[in-house]
Amino acid sequence: MVDVLVIGGGNSALCAAIMAREAGASVLLLESAPKEWRGGNSVHTRNLRCMHEGPQDVLLGTYSEDEYWQDLYKVTAGKTDEHLARLAIRESSTCRAWMMKHGVRFQAPLSGTLHLSRTNAFFMGGGKALVNAYYRSAEKLGVEIRYNSPVESLELKDGDFVAAHTQTGKIEAKTCVVASGGFESNLEWLREAWGQNERGEYPSDNFLIRGTQFNKGVLLKNLLDQGVDSIGEPTQAHMVAIDARAPLYDGGICTRIDCVSLGIVVNRDGERFYDEGEDFWPKRYAIWGRLVAKQPGQVAYSVIDSKALGRFMPPVFPGNKADTLEELAKQMNVPVETFLQTIRDYNQACQAGKFDHTTLDDCHTLGLQPAKTHWALRIDEGPFYAYMVKPGVTFTYLGLKTDQNASVFFDGKRSTNLFVSGEMMAGNILGQGYTAGIGMAIGTAFGRIAGTQAAHVALDQVTHSVEKSYS
Repeated sequence: MVDVLVIGGGNSALCAAIMAREAGASVLLLESAPKEWRGGNSVHTRNLRCMHEGPQDVLLGTYSEDEYWQDLYKVTAGKTDEHLARLAIRESSTCRAWMMKHGVRFQAPLSGTLHLSRTNAFFMGGGKALVNAYYRSAEKLGVEIRYNSPVESLELKDGDFVAAHTQTGKIEAKTCVVASGGFESNLEWLREAWGQNERGEYPSDNFLIRGTQFNKGVLLKNLLDQGVDSIGEPTQAHMVAIDARAPLYDGGICTRIDCVSLGIVVNRDGERFYDEGEDFWPKRYAIWGRLVAKQPGQVAYSVIDSKALGRFMPPVFPGNKADTLEELAKQMNVPVETFLQTIRDYNQACQAGKFDHTTLDDCHTLGLQPAKTHWALRIDEGPFYAYMVKPGVTFTYLGLKTDQNASVFFDGKRSTNLFVSGEMMAGNILGQGYTAGIGMAIGTAFGRIAGTQAAHVALDQVTHSVEKSYS
């Protein structure tokens, strides 16, 4: 019988497996995907939001615990467990040395990546390189890895783990870490969760899935059916407005449209519906998927003029381009006069100021609803550009309630040998909203905690409360 069974194959699962093995436990990791698709959503990531008290190689300045916490509190509107959030924040300040020991390398942010050089450490080679480094390290340490091994259900007794059931049989272990992701690629579950809107539409029918096709939520549903204590709402998710031409699955980071704050966004009726300049883009980009999901047809258009070029990471696919706004409206297939009136109203409301996309500048609108509170420049310099977007789901927030030990609970009682990490518990910290790099911080922190705790229990050591960092 193996000491620790880890279910999942992404960043958090790998952190758990490596930590458990380093603690002396025997470890088996089950990845539902084939080897060529291993890594879950982690292969599409690019950075980790890090607390730090001073400059550190690729990180500039200082990013304190309290500032990090305030950033998280703001984007979640207070829907977060402060104790667990601060635990993840503190862990983010100590984990990079461990990550580098296991082959992860960091680099400065690319040109055009806005407002992240002080707060986020970027992975050299992106998430794919990080995942590959962890798999190499896990194999070198002696972690057994099985691909094409989806778990169909867990066998539990009085809230404790007994065995995992797969298509090929029953796998017993002394302890288990579940890190198999949310249900974002389960289109039927998404449709059930989002239901039908007042226009008779099923919004999720028009969603795209930014990440892996393998996160079906099978294990999440099985545990919910067995009475696990849950957290989060089924419609809450990390959702981004992405290029409408992106594939259904695995479009990843390159499908994101990053020019929203430099122009305006209109729906298919040619009307604006939200403040494009509310806050810095890394703090607000993940609200736009949900905003677009509420628009007719679940589509919108990010519109800019030539003044915006060179100020954002260019999309992979070229957008609509026209010398006049009237021609652009025709290409977008929106009501021409309504769109032109939207532009006129916006341009007239723009107040003269000192444009600075690196700060919350004083370029704003006056007397316009919704307002644009920063970076409001007139759209008047052709050629003009438009990018059609749809909601892109990264991961869902419905998950398992946990504590500082990454334990799973049933009716308020802590399981003695079942732990959780990654997307399956992120809803404890992310009740809504998102800020760039926080998902990897949560996954890394709680993966490392879960793996350590699982090993301690499996090796008959006393589970201890996590109030220190695992370096």
